Amino acid sequence: MMQADDEMPPPQEAAKQQYGAAGTILEAAFVDPAYDWPPPDGFGKNAIELQASVNLIDDSDSVRTTESQKQRMSIPPKPSLEGTGKKSRWWNCCTSGGDEAILSLAEYEHAKRSALAARKEHYAEKKARAKAMRKKSRYNRVPEGILIYRLDTATQTISLMSEPHSKTDQSTMLTEMVIAAARPSPDKSRRGMILKGTDGSSVTLVACEQRTAIAWLEAIDLMLANKMRMGDKFSNSTKTGWNKKNLNSRELDQIEGQYLNLASYSNKLIRANKKSKKSGAAASGMYYSIEMSQDPQDDFEEEALESIAKRRAVIKDSWDFYRMICSLLRDRRKYNEVFRKLQLDPVYPYLHSMTGLNDPGDTGYENADKEVIQKDLDKYLTMTRTQVAEDLCKQAEQAMPSLVEICKALAGSLGMEEVGIGPVKEVQAALKKAEKKYDGDLLKITDFCRALLVVKDLPSLLALLELARDSFGPLIRRVKLSSLKSDHKPLPGGYRHCIINVELKNHICEIQVHLWPMWLVCGVDGFRHYRHCVEYNTDSFENAFDALEGLDRKTMAELIVMAEEAVAETPLDSLEWFQEKFILDYFAEVGLFMKHGLHVWAEITLRHLIRLRTESPDIGPDHHETILLYKYLEEVLRLTGKEREANEIKKRIKSNEKRLKSEKDDAEKSMWDMVMAAPTEALDMIMDPNKKEREEEEKMRKEVKASKKQWRMIRKERFGFLDANTGGGKDNSVGAGSVTTSGLEEKKMDDAPKALAL
Repeated sequence: MMQADDEMPPPQEAAKQQYGAAGTILEAAFVDPAYDWPPPDGFGKNAIELQASVNLIDDSDSVRTTESQKQRMSIPPKPSLEGTGKKSRWWNCCTSGGDEAILSLAEYEHAKRSALAARKEHYAEKKARAKAMRKKSRYNRVPEGILIYRLDTATQTISLMSEPHSKTDQSTMLTEMVIAAARPSPDKSRRGMILKGTDGSSVTLVACEQRTAIAWLEAIDLMLANKMRMGDKFSNSTKTGWNKKNLNSRELDQIEGQYLNLASYSNKLIRANKKSKKSGAAASGMYYSIEMSQDPQDDFEEEALESIAKRRAVIKDSWDFYRMICSLLRDRRKYNEVFRKLQLDPVYPYLHSMTGLNDPGDTGYENADKEVIQKDLDKYLTMTRTQVAEDLCKQAEQAMPSLVEICKALAGSLGMEEVGIGPVKEVQAALKKAEKKYDGDLLKITDFCRALLVVKDLPSLLALLELARDSFGPLIRRVKLSSLKSDHKPLPGGYRHCIINVELKNHICEIQVHLWPMWLVCGVDGFRHYRHCVEYNTDSFENAFDALEGLDRKTMAELIVMAEEAVAETPLDSLEWFQEKFILDYFAEVGLFMKHGLHVWAEITLRHLIRLRTESPDIGPDHHETILLYKYLEEVLRLTGKEREANEIKKRIKSNEKRLKSEKDDAEKSMWDMVMAAPTEALDMIMDPNKKEREEEEKMRKEVKASKKQWRMIRKERFGFLDANTGGGKDNSVGAGSVTTSGLEEKKMDDAPKALAL
């Protein structure tokens, strides 16, 4: 122990020592280049897990101090100017041992300096011996193929902590380096870092875990941007990453501490989760620790575990929201692709020509001018809104049996892919919908009593419309087809379907008719997709990565930590084409990499995702999802200066656009071939003097005519019972202008099943 009267360092030196202690120590496992990685299952399972502790840095008891060393480091008592206890008179004061006192003080100062020097030398040796002992005892069971490195951000030093293995090439092995620069390596596993030392040397380290490389690279970036910590080694020449943020050292220290605390906490959760699943965590994950090495006198308080947990919860919510946006826009692209293919169906122009019944064509979310509403009864004048909603729910319950019979009859005739009935909408849900969509008007809600039918394709939809008209036409109050038309917008989120409203027991009910290809995208979760798209207004932007705009760099880095936590059980090089959940996670992480400047890792991830999409039997190289990944890859390649390869990818994208246009042209050509089979019609078109003005109108008319002809052929082949149902062979197909109930007696039918003369 130092005595109370030991010399104190100058104020400047004290400040330097205090600051020099600030920083973080990280330890993690890296791959020995002489070995294969990952190792066989279970290899290294007995490795000792590291425990983060400040004692690893300042363990003064790890090496004993001998008695002789204690004597050399002991400072003798300071000599006293008083005599040996004999009283002296005043005239003897100047000669009472003055020479002896001066000599004793000189000897004391010399002994003190010697003791302090011995202490300094001893503690330096002790620290070195403690490090060697710690290295030997702590890493004596490291599995072959793993090297443990330590990064000290206070000294900008990376050093090897474990012993080399039998196959290790020690001539190229990194043992210690003072880091001057770092960047991601193009390693396909996305676990590599390229480190450059202050001496100009360069080395590539490949971590055993993705999250190790990410956390270390972020810590190094923060370290290199810290002017006070870097001192003379700081460089203003590189304005990238944290360096271009122009933050002071104190701010960077705080950001580093919070970021690495979150990374450490996330890693512990990953480890705990793997243990709970009894999956046998990889040995590499055991060697992962992050320790704060701030001086005790620093006024930065260590972040409490509760505070870290709360901040992680906030970042996790942000990650979940961002990932949901990526999912919603992915499904919207799927809906758009399905609709593009539906428009290639020969009968689509015929369907497109229909105007429906009481269909205002307003496919937006707001529909204040809705024509078909529930009856406004006199008793509602004295009721509260809740009571009105309850009464409408009772009406729906009374009408439900009739709706069930209608759906059974339709399904029995057409063979539906899916049929769903109810349940009756709840009162609170009705009140909420009325407030949000209809300015509080409950009477405009027409789906208290509801059902869904999923038809196989467009011809099946046309057959259903005709069967409904002929079977219970007088009950039909609305047929909404507008969302299925190319010149109208889809529902929020890209969905398109048909709605038929019927009046049963004096209550308006709703039958939603879905097309099977559309239904396959989200299934019963389609309404949740629609609701989220309305709530978050996802139709306002095309690129999911735009949701990251405005986020600061620290939040972006923390979101990457959450992304790595989400994919921890499936590293990129282990990802398979059928793992859709993780593919979406990695796609979302690409956006974070692009916004955070980690373009190399964005490129690696995109290339892997493209390969998986190409290998997928349900997707392939020309699928719209694969092409989207190519578009992002082109952008990343240009950001990294790979213009030649980016231009090649651009040609591929253009080629796909030409292919899609060719598909559309071929579909139109097949219909025109049917029209042009009549020579007189072709001659009329050639001789028409107003052809230029009427070209589009004429083209549409001819397309509809050809489409209707195609529908008649399909109707005869697949839905011959429609003619038998009407008792004649004449054409009873729906008119090209509308879905109507003309020719049938307009009357209300309380007993719906009696109306189904099928």
